[in-house]
Amino acid sequence: MISREPTIERLATAKALLLTPFGLDETHLAKALAEIKAHKVDEADLYFQYTRSEGWSLEEGIVKTGSFSIDQGVGVRAVSGEKTAFAYSDDISEASLLDAARTVRSISAVAQKGRARVATEKIAKARSLYTPTDPISTLDSATKVALLGKVEALARAKDPRVAQVMAGLASEYDVVMVARADGTLAADVRPLVRMSVTVIAEHKGRREVGSSGGGGRFGLAYFDDAQIAKYVDEAVHAALTNLEARPAPAGEMTVVLGPGWPGILLHEAIGHGLEGDFNRKGSSAFSGRVGQRVAAKGVTVLDDGTIADRRGSLNVDDEGNTSQRTVLIEDGILKGYMQDAMNARLMGVAPTGNGRRESYAHLPMPRMTNTYMLGGDKDPQEIVKSIKKGLYAVNFGGGQVDITSGKFVFSASEAYWVENGKVQYPVKGATIVGSGPDCLKRVSMIGNDMKLDSGVGTCGKEGQSVPVGVGQPTLRIDGLTVGGTA
Repeated sequence: MISREPTIERLATAKALLLTPFGLDETHLAKALAEIKAHKVDEADLYFQYTRSEGWSLEEGIVKTGSFSIDQGVGVRAVSGEKTAFAYSDDISEASLLDAARTVRSISAVAQKGRARVATEKIAKARSLYTPTDPISTLDSATKVALLGKVEALARAKDPRVAQVMAGLASEYDVVMVARADGTLAADVRPLVRMSVTVIAEHKGRREVGSSGGGGRFGLAYFDDAQIAKYVDEAVHAALTNLEARPAPAGEMTVVLGPGWPGILLHEAIGHGLEGDFNRKGSSAFSGRVGQRVAAKGVTVLDDGTIADRRGSLNVDDEGNTSQRTVLIEDGILKGYMQDAMNARLMGVAPTGNGRRESYAHLPMPRMTNTYMLGGDKDPQEIVKSIKKGLYAVNFGGGQVDITSGKFVFSASEAYWVENGKVQYPVKGATIVGSGPDCLKRVSMIGNDMKLDSGVGTCGKEGQSVPVGVGQPTLRIDGLTVGGTA
């Protein structure tokens, strides 16, 4: 058997799902793009998508829900200056394409002289970061249900205080194809799976919650016995720890953040402020500060969509640009922003492969992929021991950020009070309040244990949700405000 180059293979899969069944080929795409280019526009593209998704959830010992859906359609976009016209349809046909093309070209009232031309087709460069498998078909339904049952049994066997177990298993097979007026043709086949585990523990009338989970761009075989046991251990441990938690002290203090998922604070408080659209409009706290010091020495922050099998990774972004490893902050100096095509053009820089959209029914915008801080040279235990009085936050729940000011509020879902370098007891109700730019300057120790999260992140922006990754090493931040319950 002769195998094809991965980029060509992905294009063949996309054409087989998104063009051939509807009597379309590249000539129809060129015709639609030519219709848009009949008027003077800066950019134009077609975004085709086929998504098949499945979900199972267990509660109270039984699988209560199972869902399956298929969605497909095409989004048609024209960009003129800062203005964008967009139309989409779940009807993939030549008539729909041409109708949408004529609609969006009205963004420009200026007709092109002579016959509109679309550039000669060129296949976009792409990476091969994950296997183009359909994860839904990697296990049968009975096995998927049995996996959730195993989660329930393991969790209840851990401790008699476990009162309730909830578990979920989600799979998605996503095929996209982008055709641009500059001739670029790109495709991606994106598998995505996730398992979530939530445990409620009860003791003497007190109930507390713990959660865990993970996933990425691969098949369901990833969730073997060892992986499931790890998730269960983490969720049960968190719930039982919170049963013993005392009210959190409040005030300004040293805060140490654990590695991995606590990088969600970095994502929210700093990452969004480094997206191109906010900086082009001058609404970010980081606007116009490239080349300036924005963080303590040693702080290096990256957005990297090229890490194999990661939840936030992409072979190509949703505009057909190859994903990249983008250095945002290097040794405390701001180096640049994350860019989609439109904002990059308007800012006079190159796109960084960060043009993302939730689906064919949404416009692309600059979004993070996997955003993380590089590790330093400190031993994590040394960092915790350096706390005279302060908070050690191991895990986080939700949070909010104001992009313009950079101010954030985050709740710690697992945290400990530390005195004289020793962990004293778990605390609950701790919220961390601060400013992203200010927080970066207060980093005083960086651990050598950089870790990415387990694959659970979903980022929301302007009503759109996309899968992302976060990560960081253990960090000591001086003088953060902690809102507590004590």
